[in-house]
Amino acid sequence: MFHLRTCAAKLRPLTASQTVKTFSQNKPAAIRTFQQIRCYSAPVAVEPFLSGTSSNYVEEMYCAWLENPKSVHKSWDIFFRNTNAGAPPGTAYQSPLSLSRGSLATVAHAQSLVDAQPNVDKLVEDHLAVQSLIRAYQVRGHHIAKLDPLGISCVNFDDAPVTVSSNVGFYGLDESDLDKVFHLPTTTFIGGQESALPLREIIRRLEMAYCQHIGVEFMFINDLEQCQWIRQKFETPGIMQFTNEEKRTLLARLVRSTFEEFLHRKWSSEKRFGLEGCEVLIPALKTIIDKSSENGVDYVIMGMPHRGRLNVLANVIRKELEQIFCQFDSKLEAADEGSGDMKYHLGMYHRRINRVTDRNITLSLVANPSHLEAADPVVMGKTKAEQFYCGDTEGKKVMSILLHGDAAFAGQGIVYETFHLSDLPSYTTHGTVHVVVNNQIGFTTDPRMARSSPYPTDVARVVNAPIFHVNADDPEAVMYVCKVAAEWRSTFHKDVVVDLVCYRRNGHNEMDEPMFTQPLMYKQIRKQKPVLQKYAELLVSQGVVNQPEYEEEISKYDKICEEAFTRSKDEKILHIKHWLDSPWPGFFTLDGQPRSMSCPSTGLEEDILTHIGNVASSVPVENFTIHGGLSRILKTRKELVTNRTVDWALAEYMAFGSLLKEGIHVRLSGQDVERGTFSHRHHVLHDQNVDKRTCIPMNHLWPNQAPYTVCNSSLSEYGVLGFELGFAMASPNALVLWEAQFGDFNNMAQCIIDQFICPGQAKWVRQNGIVLLLPHGMEGMGPEHSSARPERFLQMCNDDSDVLPDLMESNFDINQLYDCNWVVVNCSTPGNFFHVLRRQILLPFRKPLIIFTPKSLLRHPEARTNFDEMLPGTHFQRVIPEDGPAAQAPDKVKRLLFCTGKVYYDLTRERKARDMAEQVAITRIEQSNAELAWCQEEHKNQGYYDYVKPRLRTTIDRAKPVWYAGRDPAAAPATGNKKTHLTELQRFLDTAFDLDAFKKFS
Repeated sequence: MFHLRTCAAKLRPLTASQTVKTFSQNKPAAIRTFQQIRCYSAPVAVEPFLSGTSSNYVEEMYCAWLENPKSVHKSWDIFFRNTNAGAPPGTAYQSPLSLSRGSLATVAHAQSLVDAQPNVDKLVEDHLAVQSLIRAYQVRGHHIAKLDPLGISCVNFDDAPVTVSSNVGFYGLDESDLDKVFHLPTTTFIGGQESALPLREIIRRLEMAYCQHIGVEFMFINDLEQCQWIRQKFETPGIMQFTNEEKRTLLARLVRSTFEEFLHRKWSSEKRFGLEGCEVLIPALKTIIDKSSENGVDYVIMGMPHRGRLNVLANVIRKELEQIFCQFDSKLEAADEGSGDMKYHLGMYHRRINRVTDRNITLSLVANPSHLEAADPVVMGKTKAEQFYCGDTEGKKVMSILLHGDAAFAGQGIVYETFHLSDLPSYTTHGTVHVVVNNQIGFTTDPRMARSSPYPTDVARVVNAPIFHVNADDPEAVMYVCKVAAEWRSTFHKDVVVDLVCYRRNGHNEMDEPMFTQPLMYKQIRKQKPVLQKYAELLVSQGVVNQPEYEEEISKYDKICEEAFTRSKDEKILHIKHWLDSPWPGFFTLDGQPRSMSCPSTGLEEDILTHIGNVASSVPVENFTIHGGLSRILKTRKELVTNRTVDWALAEYMAFGSLLKEGIHVRLSGQDVERGTFSHRHHVLHDQNVDKRTCIPMNHLWPNQAPYTVCNSSLSEYGVLGFELGFAMASPNALVLWEAQFGDFNNMAQCIIDQFICPGQAKWVRQNGIVLLLPHGMEGMGPEHSSARPERFLQMCNDDSDVLPDLMESNFDINQLYDCNWVVVNCSTPGNFFHVLRRQILLPFRKPLIIFTPKSLLRHPEARTNFDEMLPGTHFQRVIPEDGPAAQAPDKVKRLLFCTGKVYYDLTRERKARDMAEQVAITRIEQSNAELAWCQEEHKNQGYYDYVKPRLRTTIDRAKPVWYAGRDPAAAPATGNKKTHLTELQRFLDTAFDLDAFKKFS
């Protein structure tokens, strides 16, 4: 009895809709001929093999005949020759003189076509069945591959063999067909140099290709060339061969992957989130890097979770071991400012020689928080930036590798968001190699409770990324898969996934007890030999190494670790900056000295302002037709420039344009940013007569300017903000901005804000100049289109409300910014917006900048700034003083209102309507004899009041109250009812201008 190591249910024939068409690559003439063949509908009774059910097989035969007429049965040769010659339906087929290859027997010339027809039918049906069987293995073979090193999730087919009758019977074949020779279709490479094989050998080779320790998912890919490439890599007989030298290198790398055993011996009670159970990850990553280096890559940027990070730092990035050991020493004091972070969250940047290729390679492992997968888009953004700055438009020099856990890869939505950036023009990194450390468990959660899909990697199918599952206890299979993954990325510049099916020898951390929740799994794990031991025994049995050589390799690495451990005892201080993942050489010094803690004027010469304004109000490309409504917008801009005035859009244009002139790359990203959510920006013009023809005037300002990138993003906040944060990490000499469609939506990216932007410098000594533009304002648009939640950003500021800065200190304002974790701004004039954008680059350091941008002010007639406030010598105004009648007679002022942003215009309008210009001053800090009140449009428990109140009291007489004029506390940011909105607005305006309003509280 012939036994198949296959699962019959999973290898059933596919439906017609699932069949891959292979004929599309042929020439038009051949296509026309084949179409004639397929149109043989009238003589089906005579030539039934041309029915729709066998069309795919006929197609295969015709493709093979075109390449070599002798490669097909003589009956097909005669048929195709007659068809090409124009034989009418029913006459193309002629009985051949020989019906079997190599046989000298002949048949009678008088044998009729009808007599021969049953043999032809059977021939076609059997070949079609074999083709379906081959395709079934290609599509479903991974389901029965032996992937689980524990053997828990695999069926033991040795104990329950499946017979050919219960398997290939689905295809109309039986055991009598096993020794028949079948012609192989062009969609398989199992034949090697042979074009036909017995069925028994076909099945054996398919089993070897698809049902051993590698499971290949690729038949969902809708590109024939890519599918053929993968088939060739896994089906070609004998393709997965390793030299003895390669095997010895693999063994040495596995020895080094036991790094965490050394850590356990020295610090048995410390959490390290070790790699035990997937030690093969280390040689896997090194193989990907080796192959990528061989293909021209010289910079690899990596992201990974905490599990195995110390091992990767030690053996892939090649971090000094003594620096790692110092992280375990609780007595060492940190030399750098900030909080620092756990050792298994830290990053690293290192340039070294790749010993396999003898080429320089730069490796960067990005620091990350505990929030799994959060670093994915950050790595992508940094990779894109490095490609951009070195002119790598195809991703041939810079690439990314992302490591994932199985539970997080399936469970975290940011994985999906990041995948959908992979092929977008302004976000693609031209392929990422994803490596999943598939422990087959979450913290304590089984896969059956953690996902609804068969594999944790199914999310990758949405972008046609091939998925290579591999048993992590077969190191050679893992190395081969990693080579193929690196070659795929180099060839097609698309994402690819390597799924290392392994196990976790310990609990979630070394102190955790996994037997509470997975008793049977961990009983099996306790019996499991480590992969190093298994592979060493294999190589010894093969004579590749002997036992003393293996033991010497272990002793050699142990000695390296011991010597580094001894050196670590000499360290007296802990340097977080040694773990920096994105250094900026030369930025913090000028001529070898630390840069001065000062900021020059952010103003510009008038001719520069005028030039930028003229370009912003024109179409710098000939024969380009713009929309009529846009013509009116550009005309209005031109009038503003003529009157030496800017609105919000022009102020932004002038800030960006002037930085481009100075060689600063500007990148603006987010949903609908090209036009602007509120149709005010229009940085990308569209030809109304030519599809997809666009013009970006900002790139036509100066002959040698820096490039300007403005790009609409996918509808994602978490992924896109993370991407832009990563882009800003790469260089301090770029202005990188992300704009939310509405400021309210920034909380969709709360993880990036809370874990990276706010504390990034404190945790990782990593400065970042990312700018967030958050449209904000209470304008009756409901709870979700009103507030960017300024209270949250202010609450996370690290300045002390009880400490008064030394106002007499030189450059105290710049020093104050330097000491903060980020800068939060709500501009009330276009001029201040212009200055704060330019200041972001002119500062001698980088801090995240949060700007609450306006909506109605974009077109407010009073929200204008004269050129005089933007000329050389001018700066960003931290406080804009009162300049009306109240400033001329301060003794008459009864109340001083402090405010920020758009509400200023509501207050000035109300003050004018009430004729109280002399009695109420707005934001004039010197007039401290008056009653003080903070006015905001946000609710009392939101907005700025809780942040501003203690700081105002620290600044002035603490006994003097700071009253509040604004909306009452509320749970939602704003009302959805227009009448209620207007009522609330009028109520707080009444409070602001009622001079007796606060007396009842006195």
